[in-house]
Amino acid sequence: MRRFRRLRGSEAMRKLVRETRISAEEMIYPIFIIEGENIKNPIASMPGVYQYSIDRMDELLEKVKAAGIAGVLIFGIPAEKDEVGSQAYHPNGITQRAIRHIKENYPELLVIADVCLCEYTSHGHCGLVDGCHILNDETLPLLAKMSVTLAEAGADIIAPSDMMDGRVGAIREALDENGFKNIPIMAYSAKFASGYYGPFRDAAHSAPQFGDRRSYQMDVANKREALREIADDIEEGADMYIVKPALAYLDVVEAAAQRFDLPIAVYNVSGEYAMVKAAAQMGWIDEKRIVMENLIAMKRAGATILITYHALDVAKWLKEA
Repeated sequence: MRRFRRLRGSEAMRKLVRETRISAEEMIYPIFIIEGENIKNPIASMPGVYQYSIDRMDELLEKVKAAGIAGVLIFGIPAEKDEVGSQAYHPNGITQRAIRHIKENYPELLVIADVCLCEYTSHGHCGLVDGCHILNDETLPLLAKMSVTLAEAGADIIAPSDMMDGRVGAIREALDENGFKNIPIMAYSAKFASGYYGPFRDAAHSAPQFGDRRSYQMDVANKREALREIADDIEEGADMYIVKPALAYLDVVEAAAQRFDLPIAVYNVSGEYAMVKAAAQMGWIDEKRIVMENLIAMKRAGATILITYHALDVAKWLKEA
């Protein structure tokens, strides 16, 4: 008889042989920066998460730094939106100014800049529109322009999330031509048209004003297509890639980890976060235990980077362990 339980008898023994571990250094905390002054708006559907104006973001950044979290994924919310999302690529836009502030005051934090038009367009879609049609090729130059302005502001990593075909190649070419050959691209390569994004759209004010995003985000049923998307982004120059959402797509993460040798990020998205928080507030689950179990599952599937709104809590729990 094999005695597997010999290695489970105490916490010290379990820690000694543990195969999968979580650390603050592999976590990224998403932040929402909004135009204005003295703003810290709670996001009702995401307890503990806020929109910050630039003059208030230090109170969050100090916590992220002290926690030892690797960095932040930044989303800007402009005061004005238009059909072409012009504030997305304005050199002095809300996101560009926020990045400059972070890099001037917290140079040790990595800044990952999300590249998409949805937060900046009046129609809320991730690309230019013609009637009800989302234009792919016409959107690429704007995404490339946005990426260059974000790199100029000091972003360490460019993360296109729009899901337009060919955008990684267009962004790589623009970055290279403008002197940013060493800025890596973390592509949202397998981004599914998921119902788990609802709370994020409250946080980023990015809900589409007509239709939905199923013509450019991935069908939730398609795993092989996700691998083709990842392969194309790698061929176009992606240095890392994201699978989003995380929990319902761990099969995609595992398959990608077995096929590709680049770092994999998973985005533990707003709906996943909100469900855990809501159940914990009702006393139905042990929040710490569930969060850690979820993140371990992501790592076990093959993720190397965890983008999660739980990051600050997890970093605190790890220090207490």
